[in-house]
Amino acid sequence: MARWSATHPWWAITLWVVFVIGALAAGSATGTQRATNADLAIGQSGRAAEIAKSGGLEDRAVENILVTPYEGRKFDREAAGRAAEAAVAELRDVEGIASIGDPVPAPNGSALVVPVVLKGDPETADTRVQPLVDGVAAAQKEHDDVRVELVGAGSIKAGLNEMLNEDLGKATVLSLPVTLLVMVFVFGAIVAAGVPVLLGLSAVLAGLGLWGVASQLVPDPGPVTHIIVLMGMAIGVDYSLFYLKRQREERALGSNNVDAIEIAAATSGHAVMVSGLVVMVSMGALYLAGHVAFESMATGAVLVVAIAMVASLTALPALLSKFGRFLDKPRVPLVWRLTARSGKPRLWSAMLKPSLRHPVISLVVSVGALLALALPALDLKLKATGIDDLPRSIPAMQANDRLVQSFPSQADTHTVAVKVPEGERDRLTAAMAGLVERAGKDSLFTRTPEPEVRVSKDGTIATVAIGTRFNSSSPDAQKSLARLRDDIAPQTVGAVPGAEFAVGGSDVAYDVDYRANVVEKMPWVLGIALALTFLVMAIAFRSVMLALITVVLNVLSAVASFGLLALIFQRTWAEGILDFESTGRVVAWLPLMLFVILLGLSMDYHVFVVSRIREAARGGLGVREAVEQGITRTAGVVTSAAVVMVSVFALLASLNFIEMKQMGVGMACAVLLDATLIRIVVLPSVVTLLGWKTWWPSRLAHQDDTRPVRVPAAARVGAMAETK
Repeated sequence: MARWSATHPWWAITLWVVFVIGALAAGSATGTQRATNADLAIGQSGRAAEIAKSGGLEDRAVENILVTPYEGRKFDREAAGRAAEAAVAELRDVEGIASIGDPVPAPNGSALVVPVVLKGDPETADTRVQPLVDGVAAAQKEHDDVRVELVGAGSIKAGLNEMLNEDLGKATVLSLPVTLLVMVFVFGAIVAAGVPVLLGLSAVLAGLGLWGVASQLVPDPGPVTHIIVLMGMAIGVDYSLFYLKRQREERALGSNNVDAIEIAAATSGHAVMVSGLVVMVSMGALYLAGHVAFESMATGAVLVVAIAMVASLTALPALLSKFGRFLDKPRVPLVWRLTARSGKPRLWSAMLKPSLRHPVISLVVSVGALLALALPALDLKLKATGIDDLPRSIPAMQANDRLVQSFPSQADTHTVAVKVPEGERDRLTAAMAGLVERAGKDSLFTRTPEPEVRVSKDGTIATVAIGTRFNSSSPDAQKSLARLRDDIAPQTVGAVPGAEFAVGGSDVAYDVDYRANVVEKMPWVLGIALALTFLVMAIAFRSVMLALITVVLNVLSAVASFGLLALIFQRTWAEGILDFESTGRVVAWLPLMLFVILLGLSMDYHVFVVSRIREAARGGLGVREAVEQGITRTAGVVTSAAVVMVSVFALLASLNFIEMKQMGVGMACAVLLDATLIRIVVLPSVVTLLGWKTWWPSRLAHQDDTRPVRVPAAARVGAMAETK
């Protein structure tokens, strides 16, 4: 592939450009299919929504005009009434409104609310609320003596999407110059620095385009495009970086341009291929998680990794062939001198000495440090993101806090949905009345407003919303859900012959069901991901022992990063540093996603480093010399690749949304640990201790250090340059 691309560069480049444009055109034609609530439904909460929908009793899209006093002022009922009337007048002619209710005063007399019911699908309400927002804003200008706001699920979702698009847009724009700057320091030349960035960006564009097509089968729940951008840039740049560095090294050893490209393909290209396959199979394990969110994220990641891998094996050799010696132009003064230096890297050699001379002590200390970091993970608490976890920088969330404060019944509600056979309609009515009565006597629930039983036209399906006194993040809210599911509902509606019932309808219900699914499926997903990684590594390097080492090292770095997540986000000490408010929990999908992504990304470094160690060992060096040469000659590239990844992921840590912040911090910490402590201390210590057994059962495992030592060409040239 590399030789053909290098000898037919214009064909290869043209085909790649056509592919990227075609992918973008296909994605533009299909658009991106968004996941609906039905797609995301899970467990008993999903079943409750399904039962309600089958009877035409699904929740309606409701927005609220909220009128409250400004801080430090008393509530003026008359002024609030005039402001509410003005807002209603602004909305009366807006299309898409089914009804506008009467003003409802708060029980404590601190606010006034007017419910506005929208027509159409409640899941797309966020795309239709802007005229309502504008109308309420106009009323606010006329009545500035009180605060007039619009709050509801649609306006909150619209505000969240706007904030995410703005934040992620900034992060994406910043990631390009940061990545380019790192590449300049790696290569010392502008053209060489720009090639990896160009390949990474093209992989992202093609990935986004093809994701639009794929989302027609696996709908997008939200974060997939962000994962494509992050993984596409990080992996695309890494693959190009490894390939380009090896091609430059072979050119420095005297190979012509095409031969250098072919050697780079046979070595670094092989590492890229193995790494890409490991990333894809590990991400593919997410299909076992049994939820569309994981399936969609796996699909997006597999797409962009496959594209980045193909780009590095086709378009990259073509670009290297066309640029030739111009890759090193224009050179950056001073930086070029540092990057062009040959010889043995003294810094990395000094850092490796403890691992090579005292492998047992180094291994015990480093593994002990990783396990110490992992300890907080034993107390890892998971939570699906709910409304209480959204940033308060969103105006609609600030309004929602005021709504809940003035109307406690708006805190959270559980919806009981029941379906009975045709002949049990009368019993259903009596059972629903009994359920409402029992819930009303329980201190966990509230009767303000009075629960309304809704019945389908045929009388076989009924729903009722039971209000709680607590917000969704409180333990009491979970207790109230358990009371309904395990006690009240089974003893009332569950007693009707042939009845099918489920309790959902709230953030807490979805949280409980989502976490239960993650906990249930996690061992299977992680086990399959590790097994597939083991299999790919064993086949690629013909070494069972090396595959086992790979799995153990990945587990160590992953659990250490889980511990850091718990240490940072389940406590409050880092709130000021990272600008967040601790929820005491970690986002439920993150550990699973973090593990499989890290399992793939760490393969970039691992396969690249191990390939060079094996190459040196097969060239005639002893185990310790091979480890030293393999790591010292890749340490600069690995460090540069890690800096790119850490920089890109750290940009996520600056975002407001807790999901993105936790993902950014988790990935940055994991990559940093993996590229430093694992690669510089743990890996060389293990290989040094095992010696030739590292390569068992391949033929290399049967060597010994008593044979005559042959020095590989790379080492000879390096030594000559150092002597000169």
